Amino acid sequence: MPQRPEELVELLPAANRFLGREAEVGDPTERRGLVLVHDLAGDFDAAHAGALAGAHLLAALPHEVIARFDADSLVDYRAHRPRMTFSGDRYESFTAPEILLYALEDDAGSPFLLLHGTEPDYAWERFVAAVARLVQQLGVTSVVALQAIPMPVPHTRPVTVTAHATRRQLIEPYPVYWGEMRIPGSVSALLELRMGEAGVDALGVAAHVPHYLAQATYPAASLTLVEHLERLTGLHLPTEALREAAEAHRTEVDEQIARSTENVAVVAALEQQYDAFTAAREGTDLLSGGEVPSAEEIGAEFERFLADQDRKKPRD
Repeated sequence: MPQRPEELVELLPAANRFLGREAEVGDPTERRGLVLVHDLAGDFDAAHAGALAGAHLLAALPHEVIARFDADSLVDYRAHRPRMTFSGDRYESFTAPEILLYALEDDAGSPFLLLHGTEPDYAWERFVAAVARLVQQLGVTSVVALQAIPMPVPHTRPVTVTAHATRRQLIEPYPVYWGEMRIPGSVSALLELRMGEAGVDALGVAAHVPHYLAQATYPAASLTLVEHLERLTGLHLPTEALREAAEAHRTEVDEQIARSTENVAVVAALEQQYDAFTAAREGTDLLSGGEVPSAEEIGAEFERFLADQDRKKPRD
């Protein structure tokens, strides 16, 4: 028999301080108003930008685990082979996938939550229902996704984003670039959809990663995600370590690109395209504006990225 949603998650003792307060709330307007950030690492995390942003927050801020999901029931181990350590003539350790809910404090001492780990392969609806239950129990009133997608943009220009939300008012300063598109789904997208249906504010930003760096790491995109998370939630978040990593990475990429005249030409063409669009939108906010490819170009980049991801998975 399939597990009930609540059976997919174990609340730990550290959650009691949130549970106790919410249990005493009679008026919905008195709810704690916690922000829940999620960066579940899956195929829609180009250059691992969302996962790196979440890992940065955990490394830089005080935190504790308050809930643990049953990853053994949610993750396809053959699609995401866990790491094992083999030494000489024996296996020594196994690193199991994890999906954990953390409580963190920002630089001003304000609490917020982070759902961090592997994107579930199975039971999406039950997983989302389990998260929705935690949203109610813990006093969450805003759910924010951090993602990254491959786009035809150059690494030499500011990282731009696509913003999305259950209500337009949540992302009012961000432009809308395109109309209806059909794209492969993700747990993060389903969570946002279901939260909206339940009347919970949910929103997110997807950083635009240069398509030629989508399979590597790109800390500049992670930095941009954290900056937009601050902007959208009012949290006070550290960025210095990510900024330093982004600067060092930019130098490395510049050196690698310079070794090939073909690569230099590709980047120059992307720069020309980006600059032409920016000039046409002079006076707009580059943090939320930027290069806008057509729906067909976006779909093509998605398909190429997902095909590359699929080729890396083990076959029977």
